[in-house]
Amino acid sequence: MRDWKKAVVGPTASIKDTIKSINDSVLQIALVVDEKGIFCGTVTDGDIRAGILRGVTLDAEVSTIMHQQPIVAKPQDDRDAILSSLKTNKIHHMPIVDADGRLVGLETLDDLLMPMPRSNAVVLMAGGLGTRLRPLTDDRPKPLLHIGNRPILETIIMNFIEYGFSRFYLSVNYKAEMVMDYFGDGSRLNANITYLHEKERMGTAGALSLIPDALSESFLVMNADLLTKVNFSSLLNYHVKHNAKATMCVREFDYQVPYGVVKLIDHRLVAIEEKPIQRYFVNAGIYALEPDVLPLVPKNAYFDMPQLFDQLIKNRNEVAVFPVQEYWMDIGRLDDYQRAAIDFSGEF
Repeated sequence: MRDWKKAVVGPTASIKDTIKSINDSVLQIALVVDEKGIFCGTVTDGDIRAGILRGVTLDAEVSTIMHQQPIVAKPQDDRDAILSSLKTNKIHHMPIVDADGRLVGLETLDDLLMPMPRSNAVVLMAGGLGTRLRPLTDDRPKPLLHIGNRPILETIIMNFIEYGFSRFYLSVNYKAEMVMDYFGDGSRLNANITYLHEKERMGTAGALSLIPDALSESFLVMNADLLTKVNFSSLLNYHVKHNAKATMCVREFDYQVPYGVVKLIDHRLVAIEEKPIQRYFVNAGIYALEPDVLPLVPKNAYFDMPQLFDQLIKNRNEVAVFPVQEYWMDIGRLDDYQRAAIDFSGEF
């Protein structure tokens, strides 16, 4: 992130000096702050040009042309909220102002659109047989099935990379050599890939016992047959904020009962609800975990992620849920695969 302090000028600075500050900072904006550090306003190239057209000279004080009520953010506002505000308001700069009115930072659209590098590991479970997708999976593993112009797993990895993740573990079993040949060490994607070889199928969590390194920070786990636009940075931040040992992504599932449902008290009928809709939260197959949950995963055994969460709950650990509102598709059946192929161009 560039040094916003180079863009600070006082309200009595000349417009000529302000132009120099804008050019020197390379931020395309000047931040006007008084001697007490109180934020007064902003000045852009457009403000300067508009002032000149009004007849304001370059020797005039910058306060005569500054924008006095720009949109600002608070220090506690999260990165995604600021980015959303920048996009909504079609602006490129967001001064960060504390409760006392003091300027404490500056966020820019360019900086926020660049992914923040993250050293957290991502484990992708790619060892399934893909039985329900036969005959498509007879000659290749499900993660290598193409949707759009690339394999499902490549889209998943690229999505994580967009959020700054670069360290991946891929669990492989069925036609493992094809996955390894395609992705190699990950350098083609500017990533680092380590393979976890399942000699037998180990469920949705068993391969975690194969991680060869001692992880020291929160990590993400995801099934490699999902296409989603989940904000993985927000998921990780949410997990850390709630001090959780494990966080499960969940999505809302609606089911309409096809009959009229009756309510009884003893022998009496007291109400009829015609074809009611039942709403549930279901497991979305994406998780954030702390390294110290790994000893709960048995070595060389079949073990599913719900079993791990059950154990954590029994141990009275903090277990959180993260609602998924974004696009999500489980490529489990042929009709799911066909629908995802239709969705791909619009979502990815």
